[in-house]
Amino acid sequence: MSQGYKFSFPVKGDNFDDAGKASVEIKRFLKGLGITGDVLRRTAIAIYESEVNIISYARQGNINICVTDASILINIRDNGPGITDIEQAMKQGYSTADDHIREMGFGAGMGLFNIKNCSDDFEILSEVNRGTLLKISINR
Repeated sequence: MSQGYKFSFPVKGDNFDDAGKASVEIKRFLKGLGITGDVLRRTAIAIYESEVNIISYARQGNINICVTDASILINIRDNGPGITDIEQAMKQGYSTADDHIREMGFGAGMGLFNIKNCSDDFEILSEVNRGTLLKISINR
């Protein structure tokens, strides 16, 4: 698998009916490559949390996966409002979700915290009024 397998999935913002669709498709793709156990679980959690963040806060985004012999590399880019205070946003329980999002059971402030905890390497870049990029690596 030296060249790697790639998979890309677009996510539309404010489409809560499709929440989880990308993570299910990507999980199926990874299972087809023989990824199982803790690596699959951590990858699925990171992707699901990222997907819900796009749906909750951005107009649209894209989840890109590259699977190599050594790791699963995930880049998630959205064109949302960006994050003004990344340090605060990374804290467990911190949320900027509005009542509408909370009423649907989302917005508990665990997304970025869970993504980081599931990652072996994690980087977040965000620019206000431009969007956010998450770079996630999970070792195989």
